[in-house]
Amino acid sequence: MTTTIRGGQLARLLGQWHSLPGRHRSPDYAALAGAVRGLLADGRLPLGVRMPAERELAEALAVSRTTVSAAYRTLRESGHLTSRRGAGSWTTLPNGHRVAPSGLWAAGDDHDMIDLGVAASAAPAELVTAAHDAASDLPRYLGSAGYHPTGLGELREAVAAGYSERGVPTTAEQILITGGTQQALDLVLRLSVPAGSPVLVEAPTYPNALAALSARRARLSTHGLDTATGWDGEMLLGALRQTRPRVSYVIPEFHNPTSHLMAADLRERLVATAHATGTELIVDESFVDLPLDDQEMPPPVAVFDRHSRVVSIGGMSKAYWGGLRIGWVRASAPLVQRLAAIRVGVDMASPVLEQLVAVRLMHQATQIVKARREELRQQRDALVTALRTALPEWSFVLPAGGVCLWAELDGPISSALSRAAEDVGVRLAPGPRFGLDGTLERFLRLPFTLPAEDLIEAVRRIATVRHDLDHATAPSWRSPTVIA
Repeated sequence: MTTTIRGGQLARLLGQWHSLPGRHRSPDYAALAGAVRGLLADGRLPLGVRMPAERELAEALAVSRTTVSAAYRTLRESGHLTSRRGAGSWTTLPNGHRVAPSGLWAAGDDHDMIDLGVAASAAPAELVTAAHDAASDLPRYLGSAGYHPTGLGELREAVAAGYSERGVPTTAEQILITGGTQQALDLVLRLSVPAGSPVLVEAPTYPNALAALSARRARLSTHGLDTATGWDGEMLLGALRQTRPRVSYVIPEFHNPTSHLMAADLRERLVATAHATGTELIVDESFVDLPLDDQEMPPPVAVFDRHSRVVSIGGMSKAYWGGLRIGWVRASAPLVQRLAAIRVGVDMASPVLEQLVAVRLMHQATQIVKARREELRQQRDALVTALRTALPEWSFVLPAGGVCLWAELDGPISSALSRAAEDVGVRLAPGPRFGLDGTLERFLRLPFTLPAEDLIEAVRRIATVRHDLDHATAPSWRSPTVIA
C-alpha cells in the first residue's frame, strides 16, 4: 500500500525552504524543487511516497498553485517524481543511483567524493592476518550445520569477559551475537516495542535508530541534549516520569552525534527512574572503546541495573571495522533466549567465519584499540584546527571521544550547505538527519574518521560553498546524491 504524505506534513519537513540569503532572487519553484530533492537525498522523504496534491501543498506553504505545479514539473524532469494523470505523483530517484551505506540513495559514480556522511574508519592492519588465522579454526565447526542463533561460544565468552572487565559480571549465556549493532537494536525492538508503543529518544540521536523505531511504528517523544553540556538530568528523568515510555533508547558513551559522555550519577538515577516508570532501557555502547583524552570512563549503565531493565547493545564497527558485521546484545539469559528465537526468523545466525575473525581480533584488542584511538585523536585535532581557521564563526565542543564533532552553524543552513557541498565533492550529514520533523538545521555532524589531509581539504571546500551561499545570485539546483 502506497504511503501518502499530507501537505502540512511536507511543509513541516521543508521548513525554511526559501529563506537563505540571495534565494529570493531565484524562482520560488526552483527553491521548492531543490528542497524536496534534498529531503529525498537525506532520507527524510522516503521513496515511493505519494506527494500531496498541488492545491493542498500550495495552501500548506502559502504559495500559489502555479509555484507548486512548476516545482513538480521540475522534479519530474530531474527524475525525482513520477506522475500519472488522475492517480497522483510519487517520489523516485533518477537512474544511476544506488543504495548507500546508510540505506539512503547516492549516485553510482562517486569515487572522488570525500564522504563525511559515514562515521566509520577503515579496517585495521591486523584484520588480514586475523582472517587468515581464523580459517585454521574453521574445521572445528565444519561437522555441524553451522547455525548458532546465539553465536559461537568462544565469541560470546570473549564479549562477556569484556563486560566483566568493565565492572559488570557477565556470563556467555547473557550474550547474543548479531550481524552488527543495528541488527542488535532491531531484534530488541521486535521483542520490546509492539506497534504504537511510546518510546523516548534523545534529540539529536542516531538516524538509523529512528528508522528502526519508525519501522516498528513507535510513538516517539524526545528529550533534548544541550550542545555544550549534554544531558540535562532533570529534563531527562522528568521526560521519563511524564511519558512513562515502554522503551527509552540512549547513547551514553560518546553520544552520536554530539560525542557527549553521560556522568556516572546520572546513569544511576536513569536506571532507578526507568525501574519506577516500568521502562526498558536500550543502551547503545557503540563508541565505548574510544575515549581519546585518557579520561576515566564512568561505569556501564548496566552496573546499576537490579531489575533487568537494561539491555546493552554494542559491536565491532567503530573500534575495529564496519565491514566485519559483528554486534551483540547483553541482557538476562532468559531474554537472550527469547531474542534468539526471534532471530531465527530473521537470518538464522551470524556467519561462523566472521565470528572466528572477531575472536582473533579481540585477542589483540589492546594494541588494535590503542592504535585506533591515536589515529582518531590526530584526525580530530586536524579537523578542529581546520574548522577554527576556515570557519571561525561555527561553534562546537571538542569531542573527548567517539568519532564525530557536532558543529553549530552560523544559520539554519545545514541542508542547503549539504546540497551545495555535493557540487564540490564533499558529502555531509545535515543536522535534520538526527532529529524529527526537519529540526536541527543549525547543526552539522562532522566525523573525523578519514585521513587528516582529506579532512582539511573537505573543510576548505565547505568554507568555499558556505561563502557562496551568501553571495550567489542564481543558485543552481541539480540532482543531489545521498547524505548518509
